[in-house]
Amino acid sequence: MHDFEIAVVGGGLAGSVAALALGRVGRKVVFVAPEAQGSDERTTALMDHSIQFIERLGVWAEIMPKAAPLSIMQIIDGTNRLLRAPTAQFRAADVGLYAFGYNIPNRVLRDTLSDAIAAEPNVARVTGTVEAVSFSREQAVLCLGNGETISAGFVIAADGRASKTRQSAGIGIRRWAYPQTAVVLNFQHSIPHGNVSTEIHTETGPFTQVPLPGERSSLVWVVKPHEAERLLTLPLDRLSREVEGRMQSMLGKVMVEPGPQSWPLSSLMADRFGKGRLALVGETAHAFPPIGAQGLNLSLRDTIDLVGVLSANPDRPVPTDAGERFNRRRRPDIMSRTFGVDLLNRSLLSDFLPVQLSRSAGLHLLSALPPLRNLVMREGVEPGRGLRAFVDSLREEVRR
Repeated sequence: MHDFEIAVVGGGLAGSVAALALGRVGRKVVFVAPEAQGSDERTTALMDHSIQFIERLGVWAEIMPKAAPLSIMQIIDGTNRLLRAPTAQFRAADVGLYAFGYNIPNRVLRDTLSDAIAAEPNVARVTGTVEAVSFSREQAVLCLGNGETISAGFVIAADGRASKTRQSAGIGIRRWAYPQTAVVLNFQHSIPHGNVSTEIHTETGPFTQVPLPGERSSLVWVVKPHEAERLLTLPLDRLSREVEGRMQSMLGKVMVEPGPQSWPLSSLMADRFGKGRLALVGETAHAFPPIGAQGLNLSLRDTIDLVGVLSANPDRPVPTDAGERFNRRRRPDIMSRTFGVDLLNRSLLSDFLPVQLSRSAGLHLLSALPPLRNLVMREGVEPGRGLRAFVDSLREEVRR
């Protein structure tokens, strides 16, 4: 049996970041994950707060040349409904930033993190799967698929929605599905994107274009499942015309690149996010539709808070109640983001007139009230940032 301070289970982006971050603060970490399977052509938009964290881990310099800044984000109501909202545009410069964040290909994040973990002396990589975990007050014991066992003072479960680690701890989940599928692809275009990301709201969900380096963008197009099947069977030239038409040629001629993929949409939230010697991060703890660039950013905030809990006394063993501390820290953020994204997604699907009115009125207010728009922008970049700035501005007004 091999002994470690912390075991990270799961080889996705959330698990990779957690393993690297805790190794960098001096904890002895074992990272248990299978070999990566298949290709992931998706991209991830990381907001400024997440970029700062990635920079502190020492890997941003490698990633930045392959990422595209998001300097302007706009929402367009592309529905044909009676009540339509005005276009709402958000500029990073209005809150003192060059960019809200950067759009990064997932394979770039995966490869860069993998190289950094391989070079980190405090992280030992074990290729394999965890079949079960037993927890006691003193330690956790991981049983691997090859029959070996590993003991650790604390376990971080990042092994996805069907997590065996979470199941071993007896933590339940709430899961719900949507009548939607996300078509994900990259495309070239003849008009520069100008670092502008556009989210077009349709009756079936968002159509979200996000810049990539050069005259390229990524796209997440949320449609009905049967429509996703139809789109993926089209030749690339016909699919390109459909994408260009949906965008009303705002980026000129579109040329879809090979490799479009589809992903059924669903949400998941664990009953709790930590207990005893266990913490849940990433999609082991929470998952929801790709709206508002929240997914991996929420997962990185999991790790930021976890580092705070586990590095408070790095020379001492992990305390027995670390999981409870983590659960208390994460619950407000995870619940508010999960239910907020769920509400917004359902509002796009609803034909109920009061729901349409509420969504339209909300975007009207954002367009008409710069202080409210700035607060929302700061909150999107970093939870609590907008409220802190609002309170600071009130204090400044009082002083005057």
